[in-house]
Amino acid sequence: MRLLEWQGRDIFERAGIPVPRGGVARTPAEARAAASEAQGPVVLKAQVPVGGRGKAGGIRPARDPAEAERVAREMLGRELKGLPIEALLVVEQVEAGEEHYLSVTLDRRSRSPVMIYSPQGGVDIEEVARAHPEAIKQVQIPPLEGPLPFRLRALVSLARPELRKPLAELAGKLYDLFVRYEASLVEINPLAVTERGLIALDAKVILDDDHRPGEQFAGLAEAVVDPLEAEAKAAGMSYVRLDGEVGILGNGAGLVMATLDLVAQAGGRPANFLDIGGGARAERVRKGVELILKDGRAKVLFVNVFGGITRCDEVAQGVVEATKDVRLPMVIRLAGTNEREGREVLARAGLTPVRTMEEGAARAVALAKEVR
Repeated sequence: MRLLEWQGRDIFERAGIPVPRGGVARTPAEARAAASEAQGPVVLKAQVPVGGRGKAGGIRPARDPAEAERVAREMLGRELKGLPIEALLVVEQVEAGEEHYLSVTLDRRSRSPVMIYSPQGGVDIEEVARAHPEAIKQVQIPPLEGPLPFRLRALVSLARPELRKPLAELAGKLYDLFVRYEASLVEINPLAVTERGLIALDAKVILDDDHRPGEQFAGLAEAVVDPLEAEAKAAGMSYVRLDGEVGILGNGAGLVMATLDLVAQAGGRPANFLDIGGGARAERVRKGVELILKDGRAKVLFVNVFGGITRCDEVAQGVVEATKDVRLPMVIRLAGTNEREGREVLARAGLTPVRTMEEGAARAVALAKEVR
């Protein structure tokens, strides 16, 4: 369950994590009231579960309550990246001396939480990892031990000495929140250093859909459902919009995540996460390709399938059927069950698959850059 920023902000406040003054607004009048509460220039942020809101016009400034009301009237009811803007987060403009990154997520390889910190916040952590890997610190947290002080000190060791204690204290609160809400991700980006101390300028929270009952979850629900995600779910697939140009289709969440990482390492940006699931037949593959095309942001399609219970020939047939009238560059990697038959299906359609995931990611990124 992905919470909207205002929902994550509320959880942060209850956990003692400082956030900017302001509030959520669903009408222009409420935006004016929230701006008055902020006591100065504000920022209006569209509450939709997608990234890249600023570049898409979903984050706008206002100098005073009157302007906030006018801007809210222009934003509410419109769509941002295909999603309706039904609410705005109206918060004070914060002057940040520095911007940091802090998160807690699950490391499925070690089967434990991992805390991630970087003194280079305000940009995608994937970009920091690619360009400045030395600027990221990761610390595994054994679930039965938790974030003991020495681990928190190690986590924030890249920060300036005078920031390490407050950063470690805030990181401990973020971890407690992560556990209490049975989250799969809690993220602050950016975490601002201000004259008032550390302030979380963004709040990203993803909860486990299968969390146990508890009073902390009262009133929490996925406020905005992406229609493409809903359509994918109805078809037995998992779909998440991203902000890149390489459309990705794979079978199994682990394989798809690995594919996203390879595309990023090759210098590209994934346009989506799409897991067609195990045992997918041609019809589901065709539906998956159609979802990526309907999204519209992919400039190239990268199909990466490992056939276990999923048959490569079925995947190939679905891809051919879905793209026969589409002029979108494609890169296909098939391995596993009925791989030879799948290659034959592709060959009859004039398509030649690559041999490895790495080769496929590099080719997909190169093709996407050519389309630009």
